[in-house]
Amino acid sequence: MHFDENEPQSARDARFAAERAERREARKSEPLDSRAAHLGAAIATTALLLLTWYGRTVASAIVGGIFLLWFSAALAWTYADGDHGRHALQRAYNATFGWADGF
Repeated sequence: MHFDENEPQSARDARFAAERAERREARKSEPLDSRAAHLGAAIATTALLLLTWYGRTVASAIVGGIFLLWFSAALAWTYADGDHGRHALQRAYNATFGWADGF
């Protein structure tokens, strides 16, 4: 975003809105790669199953709740960003479990 201090506020707001809309359309048009998110979900599920298997049900509930809150926050963020439907779910899924990209 370019900032010009002599530009009227209404023109700046219109330009910023156009830039945000352009970035949103570019983001919606590109396909999402969920391979890393699938790996992260598998690791999280395995950890939750192991915690439950060894009798740590409170710990598994806490960890599962953290992932649920994380996904809910990511989904709320994508809806606030203007995404709806399947693309919003995919972006929230990638934001929640995409941390496994480094593996």
